[in-house]
Amino acid sequence: MKTRILSGLIMLPLLVIVILNGWILYAGSFVISIMAAYEFFRGFRELDIKPSYPIALCSMAALYILGALRHVAASGGGTGLITFESEHWIMLWIFATVLACLLYLFSIEKRKLEDSMVTLTGVFYVGFFCYTIGALALSEVNIMVWLVIITAFGTDICAYFAGVTMGKHKLCPKISPKKTWEGAVGGILGSVILSGIFGLVFAGELLPHCLVIGFLASIVSMFGDLTASIFKRKMGIKDYGNLIPGHGGILDRFDSVLFTGPVIYFYGMLVLS
Repeated sequence: MKTRILSGLIMLPLLVIVILNGWILYAGSFVISIMAAYEFFRGFRELDIKPSYPIALCSMAALYILGALRHVAASGGGTGLITFESEHWIMLWIFATVLACLLYLFSIEKRKLEDSMVTLTGVFYVGFFCYTIGALALSEVNIMVWLVIITAFGTDICAYFAGVTMGKHKLCPKISPKKTWEGAVGGILGSVILSGIFGLVFAGELLPHCLVIGFLASIVSMFGDLTASIFKRKMGIKDYGNLIPGHGGILDRFDSVLFTGPVIYFYGMLVLS
């Protein structure tokens, strides 16, 4: 009981950040991404792989700075940086990040190919995926940020109870032995229902979209959970960290969120904007 109470107290500031939304959530997203990236890279030590955290940190900082400048320029903030209003800034960032990861190999006597590839994977899997949540917070449909949380945690909770009560057929026994097809269906239904309730109460005009997002993001949320399980199995670790008692590290709690964030962001940008 004490462990669960302490975990709740640690997670409470994160809920406050989501409530505040906007620039506060944008900054919070950056903090979470650098913490999660550190945990992700640390897990590879067991495999004698040494990704570059400094490169990842600089790349993610550049991504958030460019994103902020683009938002200010697009909203008429008078930065004079007209190019930030186009999509070319993200192409520049991708090029610079890949280049930095490749240059990391130039210390050929010290580096392995895996060191560079894991660095690049960490930047995109953790940094970029998490960035989409912050970008969504600055968008015109920032209310959809709540669906990032609802679909991820709603799927997880509903899948757990459905699996415990009805689970018989294993979903991916070699990746996560406890997950079942019945739990997966329960998680999807729970996500759709919770997203629908959210849309009905807080965004009536977006109710149909909330239902669609509840379905799509729930499926991707389970992919995120399973992907994290694969990484941990290959690393030979149980949790990425111990920051949250009983739940592991930041990345252990946000592995599903890392996948629902991009889905909802791109849905919002391509369908709702």
